[in-house]
Amino acid sequence: MDNRLEIYCKNVDAYIEVEGGEDLLAVSRRMADSLAFRPICAHVNNRNHALSYKVYNPCQVEFLPVGSPSGTRVYVRSLCMLLYRAVVAVCPGAKIRIEHSISNGHYCSLHGVAALTDDIISALKAEMRRMVELDLPIVREERLTSDVIEIFRRQGLDDKVALLETTRELYTTYYTLDGVSDSYYGPLAPSTGYLEVFDLLPYKEGFLLLGVDAKNPESTPTPVMQEKMYKAFTDYLAFDRIIGVSNVGGLNKTVEHRKAPELIYLSEALHEKAISRISDEITRRYREGGARIVLISGPSSSGKTTTTKRLGVQLMTNLLKPQLISLDNYFINREHTPRDESGDYDYESLYALDLAQFNADLNAILRGEEVELPYYNFELGQRQYRGDRIRLDEGSLLLIEGIHGLNPELTAHIPDEMKFRIYVSALTTISIDDHNWVPTTDNRLLRRIIRDAKYRGTRPEETIRRWASVRRGEEKWIFPYQENADATFNSSLLFELGVMKDQGEELLRRVPNDVAEYAEAYRLRKFLSYFQSISIASVPSTSVIREFLGGSSFKY
Repeated sequence: MDNRLEIYCKNVDAYIEVEGGEDLLAVSRRMADSLAFRPICAHVNNRNHALSYKVYNPCQVEFLPVGSPSGTRVYVRSLCMLLYRAVVAVCPGAKIRIEHSISNGHYCSLHGVAALTDDIISALKAEMRRMVELDLPIVREERLTSDVIEIFRRQGLDDKVALLETTRELYTTYYTLDGVSDSYYGPLAPSTGYLEVFDLLPYKEGFLLLGVDAKNPESTPTPVMQEKMYKAFTDYLAFDRIIGVSNVGGLNKTVEHRKAPELIYLSEALHEKAISRISDEITRRYREGGARIVLISGPSSSGKTTTTKRLGVQLMTNLLKPQLISLDNYFINREHTPRDESGDYDYESLYALDLAQFNADLNAILRGEEVELPYYNFELGQRQYRGDRIRLDEGSLLLIEGIHGLNPELTAHIPDEMKFRIYVSALTTISIDDHNWVPTTDNRLLRRIIRDAKYRGTRPEETIRRWASVRRGEEKWIFPYQENADATFNSSLLFELGVMKDQGEELLRRVPNDVAEYAEAYRLRKFLSYFQSISIASVPSTSVIREFLGGSSFKY
C-alpha cells in the first residue's frame, strides 16, 4: 500500500514528498542542503511543534532556526530541562527554581543545599556539557494526567502536581531526558546535542542561565547588571511567599477555594502602598527645592497611565497639585512618523515625537506660562487641539508619562535635580511551576491585545504582528535607560492573568489559522489554559488592569 503524501514546505516554496508517519526530524535531515540551517522546531499549519511531530496528512510546514522567536523559546526551554537533569545528578534532593528573566539571562535559585558555591555552579555546568556531548534524546511523551501526576510526585515536583490537579486535562504532554521527566508549555529540542551554547554565571543569591543570543546564535548574550530590576522582582517574590501564592497551581487553588477576592484586595493594597511610598519621596524632594518634574516611563502596556493617575492622587494627599502630560499626545502626524526596518511606523522611536514642540511647551510651562496641550487622535493619526490648558501654580508639579521619560535626550535642558524618574513595568513574579516562569513580555502582550481591541479597534493578529517591532523599539529606546530611575514600580498583579483569561482567549480565537500570527495566538491560548478564570467583579475601578480590561474610574 502506497503510504506517501505531500506536504508544502514554506522554506523552499515547494511540495515535498514524505512517508506517512515520518517525523519532521527525518524530513529536515533529508532537506539539509535546501534549508541551509539546522532546524530546532517547526510550524505545522501555523502551530509550533517539536521535530518529533509525525506527518500523517498533507500540511504546511515551516522549519525554524534557533534564532527565530519560536526557535529561541524552544532552545531556552530545552536548556531548562538540561539544567534540571544536571541538578538531579549533581545535587540529589535539591530543587531548582527558574524564576524570571533578567540581565539577558534567566535567574535561578537552588534550594536544599547548604550553600550555593562556585564549585556547585561549575559542577552543574560540567554535567550539562557532558550531556550535550553525549547528544542524549529528549523524548516527548503523552499519558493520562493522573499517571503524569504520579511521575512528578515521585520526583518531588509538588508544584507541577498542584498545577496538573487544577488544569483538569485528561492527557498531559511531558518530556523525558536520561530517566528524568519534566513538563513545559511548548516543544523542546530533539536532543541535548542541539544545546551547545549556554553558560551558568553566579548572580546575587543564585545564578544566571544564559542561552543563545538571538542576534548571534553562536554565542551567549552579555549579562548586564540590573540592580533596581532585581530588587523589584525580589520584593514581589517575598510578597508572593508571604501570601502563599507563587505559582499557577497555588493561584488556581485560591480560586477553587473562593479566595480570589481576598487575593485581589491584598495585591491592590501592595500597589497602593508602593505608589504611596514613591509619592512621599517625591514630596520630600519637592520640598527640598527639587523634583518639579516627575517622569514616568516604561515599556508598552506596563500600566504607565494608570500608575501616573494614581500617583497624582497620592501627591494630592500630600498637598501638592500634580499636572499631567502624556508624551503620546506629542506624536507627529502619522504620515511623518519614522519607519522601522520592516517598513512599519516606528512609534517606539524617540523621533516619533515632536521634540521641538514638546520642549517649547515644557519651557513655557516652567516659566509659569499657560500652555494649550495637544491631543493625538490615534484613529486619524493626527494631532489635534481641544482646549486643554495647563499652568504651574504654587505647589504644582508636572507628571510626564511616556515610554521615553527616562531617555536623557528628552529633557536634556532640565537640570537633574529638578527631575524625579520612575520606571514602570509588569515584572511578573508568579510562575507556572518551578521550571516555567511567566514571561513579562507575554503578560504585556496580552494586556495590549485586549486594550487595542477594546479601545483602538485593532484586530488581535495586527497587534501580534506589530509586537516584534514594539519589542525592538523597547530594546533600543527604553530598556537601556531603566536603571536611571529613582524609583521602580512593578505594575504586575498576581491575579491578573486569571482575570484576563476569558477576554484574552476570546480575542485569540478570532485570529485566523491561515495567517502567520496564528502561531503566537495559539501559543498564548495554551499559556492561558493553565489559569482558572477569575471574575473581574472584585477588581477595583482604580486598578492598573482596568486600563486594559475596561471599567476604570480614570479617564484616558
